[in-house]
Amino acid sequence: MELVDVTFRREAQGWVLRVLIDKPGGVVIDDCGYISHQLSDLLDVKDILHYPYHLEVSSPGINRPLKREADFRRFIGERIVLKTAALIDNRKTFKGKLTGYQDGMVYMDDDGSPVAIPYNLVEKANLEYRFGTQGKRQKKAP
Repeated sequence: MELVDVTFRREAQGWVLRVLIDKPGGVVIDDCGYISHQLSDLLDVKDILHYPYHLEVSSPGINRPLKREADFRRFIGERIVLKTAALIDNRKTFKGKLTGYQDGMVYMDDDGSPVAIPYNLVEKANLEYRFGTQGKRQKKAP
């Protein structure tokens, strides 16, 4: 399994330790339960967190975050939403197809316009799943 992301922050219900995991073929509920049990036991023994907290272990979902350079190489050809820490062409948000990653540069087709974004300026990036007609059954004529 792959560790995708870890966050620990205060939310309405208190402190939440959120762990996102992935694996080839996708994560199932039993994977989340297994990791949750193992991680909970480890955290109890090591006594790392000094606040009461809720542990959440889940898959990254259809809008998976892209965190590492390897993520940008792995998901070439997919649609993404990317936000930068600084303005690039008077913008900070880009949406479109990820076309490449090389030498610290993320390459996108931003809905018709090619754009190159330095990886060190990427503040946040996620896969963008577009809901549409894919997977829907077509009604047959009577």
